[in-house]
Amino acid sequence: MADDKFPGWHGTTILAVRRGGEVVVAGDGQVSLGQTVIKGSARKVRRLSPGGRDVICGFAGSTADAFTLLERLEKKLEAMPGQLARACVELAKDWRMDKYLRNLEAMLIVTDGTDLLVITGAGDVLEPEHDIAAIGSGGNFALAAARGMMETDLGAEAIARKAMSIAADICVYTNGNLTVETIKQA
Repeated sequence: MADDKFPGWHGTTILAVRRGGEVVVAGDGQVSLGQTVIKGSARKVRRLSPGGRDVICGFAGSTADAFTLLERLEKKLEAMPGQLARACVELAKDWRMDKYLRNLEAMLIVTDGTDLLVITGAGDVLEPEHDIAAIGSGGNFALAAARGMMETDLGAEAIARKAMSIAADICVYTNGNLTVETIKQA
């Protein structure tokens, strides 16, 4: 149960765009505690390579919780090489049912270039519509901006960068210091 006296860790924005044979995952670098920016250059997008196959993960929420989930996901991927969706479903089941994991506060976007998935603590493994996924406090702003740009000739990275810039202009818990990772569709 959250302590109402503690201001809590707030927001981030993670956006994934699939277009032109690649998937781009972008995340801002701001970490806030209440109304104070604690750090502006955090890396919330990571490349995992379990079994030699690249997977890109972006996380929103508590950093320690997200790292716990990333470690668990990496183990699932090692046990099920090349089966991202299955590994994510197994992680979501553990997350929902395990007494300890159930209290973790984070969300993940993961991709191997083929699958693009959002994983939540409610047991959801979602494949987003329109080849765009977004999470975090600025996620809806980035999602709307990216969807609007999908009708242009811009590539995945250009769409992700511009959408993240728009989100950073609107969401006080999002900055323009980006980590961007790209993976080719398999």
